[in-house]
Parts: sequence; structure tokens; C-alpha cells
Amino acid sequence: MDIRTPDAIIHELVEIRREAAKGVEAQFAAEEEMVRLVLAAERAEALAVLEAQGTVVDRQAVAKLKSEDERLQADLAKAKLNRIKTKLRQLSEAQMNVQTQARMVELTYKTAGIGER
Repeated sequence: MDIRTPDAIIHELVEIRREAAKGVEAQFAAEEEMVRLVLAAERAEALAVLEAQGTVVDRQAVAKLKSEDERLQADLAKAKLNRIKTKLRQLSEAQMNVQTQARMVELTYKTAGIGER
């Protein structure tokens, strides 16, 4: 493990907080996009059911096929949101790790030279 200076630790904490702040905004945007795309997929499927002919099962199957692109876009938006949430969790864990290092450095500075008195 590399020896870390207090300035390096502070710099890393600032960078993590900056990334986390961007991540919160990205998460909101991804949630909004996902909701819009899920609604569009549901609407496309409902319209396809209304337009289809045959039994209920046949109409539902046709509607699923016709709304496949919209459902794919909604699923991709969900995946994007999950990726952002995972990144935010990783940033939180990284912040805790760096904070632990900061406490260790602080303790080292406080106890330096105590035994020499």
C-alpha cells in the first residue's frame, strides 16, 4: 500500500464528493427517462392490443411483438439507472475507505513522538 499524504487524501475525498454529486443528477435524469420510456412501452402495447384481431391471447401476443422496440428502450433505460446506482454505491464505499485512511493518518500524526518523551 502506498503512503498517502493528508493532502492526497483530502483531494481524493473532494473528487469522490464531486463525482457523487454528478451521480445524483444523473440518477434523477435516468429515472425520469426510464419512467417516460416505460409509459411509452405500455402505451404502445395497449394501442397494439386495441388494434389486434383474434382471441385475447392472440391480441396480447401481437401487442407484445408490436411494442418490442419500446419495451427494449424501457429495459435499456432500467439498465442505465441500475448502472448509475451501482456507481453511486461504489463511490460511497470508496469514500468510506478514504475516510478510514484519513483517520489512520490523523491517529499517526497525533501519536507521533509520544514514546520519545
